[in-house]
Amino acid sequence: MKLFLVILTLFCCSSANSQVDDSLAYKLYKDNVVLYSDLGYSSSPFSIKDNFLGGYKKIKFKHNQKVILGFGAAYKWFALRIGFALPQTLRPAGKFGNPNYFDLGVSFTVKKRYWDINLRNYLGYAIQDANRWDDSLTTLKPNAIEPGLLNFDFSINSWFFKSDQFRMQSVFGRVGEFKRTIGTWYFKSTLNLFGVGNGLDPIVPLELIDTTETKSSANLIATLDIGFVPGYAYVYRQGFWQASVFAGLGGVVQSKFVSANGITRGLLGLAPRVDFRFVAGYSEPKYFFWLTTEFDIKSVSHRELKYGGTYHLVRLVGGVRLDKKEKSKKGNNKI
Repeated sequence: MKLFLVILTLFCCSSANSQVDDSLAYKLYKDNVVLYSDLGYSSSPFSIKDNFLGGYKKIKFKHNQKVILGFGAAYKWFALRIGFALPQTLRPAGKFGNPNYFDLGVSFTVKKRYWDINLRNYLGYAIQDANRWDDSLTTLKPNAIEPGLLNFDFSINSWFFKSDQFRMQSVFGRVGEFKRTIGTWYFKSTLNLFGVGNGLDPIVPLELIDTTETKSSANLIATLDIGFVPGYAYVYRQGFWQASVFAGLGGVVQSKFVSANGITRGLLGLAPRVDFRFVAGYSEPKYFFWLTTEFDIKSVSHRELKYGGTYHLVRLVGGVRLDKKEKSKKGNNKI
């Protein structure tokens, strides 16, 4: 209900602020060489709910975080970004371990459709407050480190925007920007393969496994789903300042699998899906800086066994746009 009110509010704001204007609402810097760097972090915690031994109902899994430093360049159709994690973890390694994670993304625009393809693997998690059932742990070291626990997510997403004036390149603000406030409805199609696995070992700690329930010993929980998320995108522009928000709510059809003791079982089901993104910053023709946030919430239910994961990204981006035409003119004047 809250998400519906947010979407309704954005629509009302767009209607109130819109003016009749036949000029383009966006600007693309196709002839500029764009150079930028970014600094941020991403996180992908998850939880598992079930009727565990000892009366426990929910287990939380968190990985340690590292600051990601990236460098990128773009010119016309070409864009490249290289990122790497700084060695220092944001949380104590003794409590949350030292994870390895891989995050690869590709995005492009075809007419009114924006495509986003992502592959994310997070290896190494800490089971939060495991000292409640594990006597070998203490309050000073309450988490159980599971270096072989893998959380994976592969997704293909496509956004179709109703307005011809809306461009995703101008939302992110590197190779473009908006010239005025604009809002539009959008329709997101999504295909996802996600889950968690622990090799041949159970995901749940041995102390909590109910041997009478096969799924309690699961070493793999995986889901393939496809669905649609309608939503509303709103961009506010004031001078050189710009803020964008996406909000959508839809559903997916899921094919769910649980593997335990060498036996794999599958189910079909439905699940809700939320789409939320926020980008804000300052953009002039010569330079820009942005704060980018992204959220991806996924859930799956195998009767009493429930998996819930949340991916979020926070990133600061700053860069310059170099005008090749001006450089060429200066060079000709010198001759």
